[in-house]
Amino acid sequence: MTIRNFLQGLALLFSVALAPHAAAALPPPPPLAAKAWVLMDAASGSVLVNHEGTTRLPPASLTKLMTSHVAAMELQRGRLKETDLVTISEKAWRMGGSKMFVMVGNQVAVSDLLRGIIVQSGNDASIALAEHIAGGEETFAAMMNQEAKRLGLVDTNFVNATGWPADGHYSSPLDMARLARAIILEDPAHYSLYKEKEFVWNNIRQPNRNLLLWRDASVDGLKTGHTEEAGYCLVASAKRNDQRLIAVVFGTNSEEARANETAKLLGYGFSFFDSKTFFKKGATVQSVDVWKGAARSVRAGVASDFAAALPKRAADGYQTRVVLKAGDIVAPVAAGAPLGRVELVGADGKVVMQAPLVALEAVEEGGFFRRVWDSIRLFFKGLFG
Repeated sequence: MTIRNFLQGLALLFSVALAPHAAAALPPPPPLAAKAWVLMDAASGSVLVNHEGTTRLPPASLTKLMTSHVAAMELQRGRLKETDLVTISEKAWRMGGSKMFVMVGNQVAVSDLLRGIIVQSGNDASIALAEHIAGGEETFAAMMNQEAKRLGLVDTNFVNATGWPADGHYSSPLDMARLARAIILEDPAHYSLYKEKEFVWNNIRQPNRNLLLWRDASVDGLKTGHTEEAGYCLVASAKRNDQRLIAVVFGTNSEEARANETAKLLGYGFSFFDSKTFFKKGATVQSVDVWKGAARSVRAGVASDFAAALPKRAADGYQTRVVLKAGDIVAPVAAGAPLGRVELVGADGKVVMQAPLVALEAVEEGGFFRRVWDSIRLFFKGLFG
């Protein structure tokens, strides 16, 4: 298990562990006119509200969040460039549903196709980019599922790049929240695309279907979806001051309803929770003594931000502490080596969240005399404590 997966698991455990502490201070979340929904704190990944969040449902065009995310990861890896020209196939051109209105045989830049996917929800743009990246939509869907596995999306399987109804094509509100969080944290360079209100292509101006972009200045993404089977769905994120929340709603009965119900979730989260980042990724939490090393100590910290969403009325009652692993730390020490853990402790003394404390740098073995001298010191330390 990687540190990343471990932390994701801890985030979910935290959301459960916090519930008894929060129950007395928090009113219940609002009921929504929807099939399933989730509210997540973006900084920590903590789930604040969960109603049928792991239910496998048709995601409709929410699927395109993964389509654009896979493309963004390919851009990061240098296997794709925004200026690359994509030749539009007949399959892409003929695709029904929402369209960017690209023309068969035309060459369209990757950057334009991304806007066609994210802003206009273009099925044609999605297929064209999938074919360009993977050679075919089926192979691209396999790439989507590989990325879903990397992100720990356990209730998701993609059959296509568009969200067109198909057997075996499903996701869940919780998985979509996780995907949205990955988009926000892993590719901030392209996240601004999700708040663009309109995009013009082929002399056709199309608005973003996320009504909250017009109604709430704090909302800056992400994506809508709709089919007859799925209903009206929305993944939205909003940032107020330093707090960012992600709301996912599946299965409302209209565009208006999905905007209204999602706004209720966001309003609840901002009213009753504070997001706090206690330790930033890569920042020194404390120095830890090292024996027989080229350095006497090693900087220790966390591999990912150690953050939590806490009930506003009880947020000041939580404190952090560092617990070092038993025994002496002896060089060599590799960067990322576990040195203990950091804990978030409630007012009742119970640990509600924890994460590994790791070495932020490597420490090589010291010279001969340092090793001999520290061996002597450790010997007497063992004798006398």
